[in-house]
Amino acid sequence: MEEIKNQPEATAESETEAKKKKPSKKDVERELREKIEALEAEIAEKDDKYLRMAAEYDNFRRRSREEKDATYEIAMADTVSEILPIIDNLERAAYYDDGEKVKEGLVMIAKSVEGVFAKLGVEAVGAKGDTFNPNLHNAVMHIDDESLGEGEIVEVFQKGYKKGGRIIRFAMVKTAN
Repeated sequence: MEEIKNQPEATAESETEAKKKKPSKKDVERELREKIEALEAEIAEKDDKYLRMAAEYDNFRRRSREEKDATYEIAMADTVSEILPIIDNLERAAYYDDGEKVKEGLVMIAKSVEGVFAKLGVEAVGAKGDTFNPNLHNAVMHIDDESLGEGEIVEVFQKGYKKGGRIIRFAMVKTAN
């Protein structure tokens, strides 16, 4: 029975300790305010990070657009600078009266054009003796000649050109058989 008497006392002591340990309303409010302030600081930090990231992305897009525009202009200027010596030679050739010298000059100019195209990565397509390819050539005439191969190019009216896999101009050709 003594045990029964001790229990109410223990319960009374527990309640007193619980009341002592129970935080006051002010403590709870202070703790909640601290949590709110911490959360608000975290939100402000994340907002700041987001705004900085958005600004960096806008700057990246602007720089990329400017670089793209500049790349085209630079490529165009580089191409023109490669062609300028050819134009200079054509102007010089126009001053010659001697037909043989003009012919020599034009041959030299044609070779320099081939050199410029090689630098720019442009290839000529459609040579006499090649096999006709509709992806590279435009057949404007056709002849039947058993001494020539099937689809053989017998005459080139206009050279074609390509850069990489892109056709700049189809070759205009005459084919056989």
